Amino acid sequence: MEGLAESLLLRGGGVVSLVGAGGKTTLMFHLAAELARRGETVLTTTTTRILAPEREESPILILARTPEEVLERAKRAITRHRHLTAGCGPLLPGRKVRGFAPEIVDALWLSGGFRWILVEADGAAGRPLKAPEAHEPVIPRSSGWVVGLVGLDAVGRPLEEARVFRMARVLELTGQKPGTPITPLSVARLLLHPHGILKGSPEGALRLAFLNKADLDGALELAREIVKWIRRGERPRPNRVIIGQLRPGPHVVEWHDLLPDP
Repeated sequence: MEGLAESLLLRGGGVVSLVGAGGKTTLMFHLAAELARRGETVLTTTTTRILAPEREESPILILARTPEEVLERAKRAITRHRHLTAGCGPLLPGRKVRGFAPEIVDALWLSGGFRWILVEADGAAGRPLKAPEAHEPVIPRSSGWVVGLVGLDAVGRPLEEARVFRMARVLELTGQKPGTPITPLSVARLLLHPHGILKGSPEGALRLAFLNKADLDGALELAREIVKWIRRGERPRPNRVIIGQLRPGPHVVEWHDLLPDP
């Protein structure tokens, strides 16, 4: 099966925003490593907050307040490392990296300093499923790809705060009741709803779903059921649904095209 970049239809360079829950940071750093191995320059960053990366995730962390400062420091580092991470300094408590405003990400892209910019554009407090509040996600306008993640470990389990972020929104968008099993239909509704996981995708951006943790018992069958419900749903559907896993290493099991690739 294809690598992450091919499965996510990444071609030509651009800004990729990751939203939803259940593996955004892991996907971002795996994808950055894959692109960097090809010799392409990659900046990983966030418009929310992420934990400061370990060296094996990102060899360089730039903490700056302006795009000009990021670019100046990146010019020196990029000669040694094809992948850099940047955030708004200084570090927050708990070694958290503060994100940039989406306009700064847009400016970094327009500078031409990087072939790819990968952006964690949503927060989920480590839970495998979420629906966004009114102010979420924080997607830069320059994004050519928006990838919505779902952790398959939530499906079939009770709809509870322990595995769902923004519980009230999930209840509202899915029509489920608290404590009932999270169904493939509910996940499909979150991916299809205009106020769901892929909310706020820029016009013209490719919209993709990544169903993570397909290696768990029974998860592949649940993922295929989610795809079935998405196919039956109203537009706008994601252009593609990718089923795979990110730990211990990335592996794409299969993907399903739902709309033509523009």
